[in-house]
Amino acid sequence: MSQITETIKITGMSCANCAASIEKGLKQKQGVKSADVNFAGDSAYVDYDDELIDREVINSVIQKLGYDVVEEGEQLELDIEDMSCANCAQSVEKALNALDGVKDASVNFGSEKAYVEYDSHKISVDEMIKAVEKVGYGAKLADAEIFEKQQKARDDSLKKLRTKVIISAILSFPLLMAMITNFLNIDVEFLHYPWFQMLLATPVQFIIGWRFYKSSFQSLKVKSAGMDLLVAMGTSAAYFFSVYNGFIKSIPEGSHPHLYFEASAMLITLILLGKYFEAVAKGKTSEAIQKLMDLQATTARVIRDGDTVDIPVEQVQIDDRVVVRPGEKIPVDGEIIDGNSSVDESMLTGESIPVEKEKGDQVYGGTINQYGSLTFQAKGIGKNSVLSNIIKIVEQAQANQPPIQRLADKISAIFVPAVVSIAVLTFLLWFFITGNTTAGIIAAVSVLVISCPCALGLATPTAIMVGTGKGAENGILIKNGASLETTYKINALVLDKTGTITKGKPEVTDIVPLNNRSEQEILEIIAAVENKSEHPLAETIVKKAREFIDNVPDAQDFESYPGKGVSGKVQNQKVVVGTQKLLRNRKIKLNSEKDKAAGLEKEGKTVVMVAIDGKVEALIGIADTIKEDSVEAIKKLKDMGIEIYMITGDNIRTAQAIGKQVGISEENILAEVLPKNKSDEVKKLQDSGKTVAMAGDGVNDAPALATAHVGMAIGSGSDIAIESGDIALMNDSLETIVAAIKLSKKTMRKIKQNLFWAFFYNVLGIPVAAFGLLSPIIAGAAMSFSSVSVVSNSLSLKRYDPKK
Repeated sequence: MSQITETIKITGMSCANCAASIEKGLKQKQGVKSADVNFAGDSAYVDYDDELIDREVINSVIQKLGYDVVEEGEQLELDIEDMSCANCAQSVEKALNALDGVKDASVNFGSEKAYVEYDSHKISVDEMIKAVEKVGYGAKLADAEIFEKQQKARDDSLKKLRTKVIISAILSFPLLMAMITNFLNIDVEFLHYPWFQMLLATPVQFIIGWRFYKSSFQSLKVKSAGMDLLVAMGTSAAYFFSVYNGFIKSIPEGSHPHLYFEASAMLITLILLGKYFEAVAKGKTSEAIQKLMDLQATTARVIRDGDTVDIPVEQVQIDDRVVVRPGEKIPVDGEIIDGNSSVDESMLTGESIPVEKEKGDQVYGGTINQYGSLTFQAKGIGKNSVLSNIIKIVEQAQANQPPIQRLADKISAIFVPAVVSIAVLTFLLWFFITGNTTAGIIAAVSVLVISCPCALGLATPTAIMVGTGKGAENGILIKNGASLETTYKINALVLDKTGTITKGKPEVTDIVPLNNRSEQEILEIIAAVENKSEHPLAETIVKKAREFIDNVPDAQDFESYPGKGVSGKVQNQKVVVGTQKLLRNRKIKLNSEKDKAAGLEKEGKTVVMVAIDGKVEALIGIADTIKEDSVEAIKKLKDMGIEIYMITGDNIRTAQAIGKQVGISEENILAEVLPKNKSDEVKKLQDSGKTVAMAGDGVNDAPALATAHVGMAIGSGSDIAIESGDIALMNDSLETIVAAIKLSKKTMRKIKQNLFWAFFYNVLGIPVAAFGLLSPIIAGAAMSFSSVSVVSNSLSLKRYDPKK
């Protein structure tokens, strides 16, 4: 069995129940494990076994239900240059079709484009372009990415909808005037002719309004029903009741028949107008993805055959040498092989301070080189780049439904049948109690029209889309809706010490001369000895010394004592650098130095002793220092009512010293815990009834991250951070954890507001309509407003800054 998860882009959905119909249709197919369809995101997130069902069958299920799939596939467009006639197009077509790996190629002379279907495992874009150039023509990539194709389909759909709204409004206006003039007792005879009104209402009902009938039929095929069925039933009732009154029922001489063509036509017009505003607002929820797309460079400057050439970014190959000048966008991921500069990575990490880069450092596509020129070797291109992975994660998160959505889905599933029942009951009560058939039909139509399952369906996904997009802008990658929902419930947070609370790199914190030597002199002497050692602490000491001295002197007679220290001769002085044990072994006396060393150790520091010519001359304190913002971030987390724990493999003394500095109580310090046992400690907290989040670097903390209710991987934009945990934090600041929790709370608040107003609107609106206190036209306008208001409330999240 081979399990595949895919995000499928869909067009043609008009309401949340369209999404429910597709979801239901997919789940009925053998081999589909799960399917989440997001109306707001126009996408389906499908988990299936490709041995039982393939992508083509899944696409056909969606298409048979009346919707379109935006094909991603391995297809591209090439802009062809220098063609002068149709024969030129045939030459290019023949050249492309002759290539191994090209399944089909067609060239249009009029549009000067080649449309190619190909296998990327057999042939590259570069090879296709070279084949075109070989027969004497120019070619460049013009392929629209899948998101751009979906955006184009959405724009086209919006234009068609706008046109329908305009035509519908023009046809409905005379019908509205007939109603107004009748209300004002102004007799405009021709406006009340049944044939005239039916002539205007019929194209609105059955041509412009055909979408409601089509969607109703498609949803009923999978035993689902949505808003479109309510609209189709309501407007059809008003239309055919008008036909009956105007052409079948006998009318007293000199009076006008009671026609309600304006109700059916205006309802469709207002609902389509509401759909148009909703679609415009809904499109804005995906702006975060568009912003990420816009970060991608279009061209790259590479060195090939000794020449520097500009090429489309799609043609960059792994291990290409790429040159980036000051102020330019870095086109792909890679490793610097020459040069140094500052790089603005704010678009990935959310941090505004540029990052210093030098030889050996990683750079990421979409970031901006600021000052120096860089040459780097391409390592991550196309869909394997960090930026592409971020886009993929955000898209998947937006397509994924959180648990709170299940409540809305359950209600939506029974909503339409319940509303139809209420409408029928409303008519019957009006008919039997008052005997007024007309009032009963109008009240029933109002009930059908004012009920809005769309607002329920939009409440959660629109907020999720904006929330996850806002997270991506701030370096917070939320993998799925469930993680977003759980994060706001967190009441216990376990922080790994090394690399999370601390910087993860040892630094010299204290230089304590014990006699008359200066700090610089001490550093110069010990650096000479440590410079020949490969121990990490030796590298730390030498690095500190280079801040004070230009040249490290040479040491003779160097000896290393594994786990203890080193010795040597510097400027004719015998130098021993290491632990107390090493100095005692060398018969060097320790007096008050032991007490001073113990003081430093209580602060969680490693103490290195320096003896020169048999006498202790200095103590060096080395520690993994705390990040600048750790203390403030932990205070903010505690103020939010979250209990903070620190977990580490370090000894209890060091752990307590770090805990004391950042404000974590001793009983919440979990020390001397091996990486493999960290998940056990997380489980203990969960068993005590806490909702636990774990934050670590995503490398050796993977089991604990997976065990926690929410795993937060901190990683400065690394691939490991992106792949690990439920939430990936693209920078290593604890403030980002604060921001993630605040964003979760804000998003969930918006979802609850949306659900409340959607429920409140229906609970209030249906009884008012049933009592005959709302005309169908007002009901239709109110229904459209409810959907637009829910989307607008979600969009207000875009103004929220979780880091403030």
